[in-house]
Amino acid sequence: MSALVSRAPSSWSMAVRSNPLSVPALILLFAIAAASLFAPLIAQHDPAELAPALRLQPASETFPLGTDAYGRDLLARILYGGRISLAIGLGAAAFSMAAGLALGLIAGYFSRVDTIVMRIMDGMMAIPNILLAIAIVALWGGNLAAVLIAITIPEIPRVTRLIRSVVLSARTEPYVEAAVALGTSNADILWRHLMPNTLGPLIVQGTYICASAILLESILSFLGAGINPEIPTWGNIMADGRLYFEIRPAMIFWPALLLSLTVLSINSLGDAVRDLLDPSAARRPEMT
Repeated sequence: MSALVSRAPSSWSMAVRSNPLSVPALILLFAIAAASLFAPLIAQHDPAELAPALRLQPASETFPLGTDAYGRDLLARILYGGRISLAIGLGAAAFSMAAGLALGLIAGYFSRVDTIVMRIMDGMMAIPNILLAIAIVALWGGNLAAVLIAITIPEIPRVTRLIRSVVLSARTEPYVEAAVALGTSNADILWRHLMPNTLGPLIVQGTYICASAILLESILSFLGAGINPEIPTWGNIMADGRLYFEIRPAMIFWPALLLSLTVLSINSLGDAVRDLLDPSAARRPEMT
């Protein structure tokens, strides 16, 4: 027990040393998420409130970041937009991880359906993410659910391939073969013996999917193929500000800054989690 207790802090410290930005990234990501969650307490105005007489106002005490082309409070829209962007990132990661885990377990363990599942996944991966997402949004409309589905579906094949490769490696282990020889049901083998081996890589992949989904949603919204422009998201705010960049660069600068910091923070945390869960991390020699 003492060995396990001492090993955990060692793994944490090694992960932090190999990724020195992980702690600042965690703090920054927590601050952005908290500001978005408590947006009604921070922002003084409704993000959808129109005030044409106050359009394109510079930063002031009333409007800390100024107003947009419709007189809406830019700070309020950025904070509320963070809610949508973060929700899409977390939702896309959760749904793609769940679907990819199920498909990967089935494809990796049952050889009869492996070829069918993987050929479908290969066909989906042949289509660029953004093109497939635009097609889905065009078909179902620019509501939040459609955008979430459009971003989630292209990520499922990547998770499926990752889980399948882990299962193919784990199913040849002696403990799995012993479970098969003892007549253990397939459901128990998948749930108790194979799925635990996939959780580490799955969590790491989920962080990257979250960051990619936030970025893809912003791209879609910026191109006008995402969520309804009236709903504040970081992509929609930047799309509104591109026509006024010369006179009000803040309309693009602030949402772009938060988008960049969020994506970088999530990726940094993903790298730290990868090093933490990597079994060989403790055996890597330190660089001198």
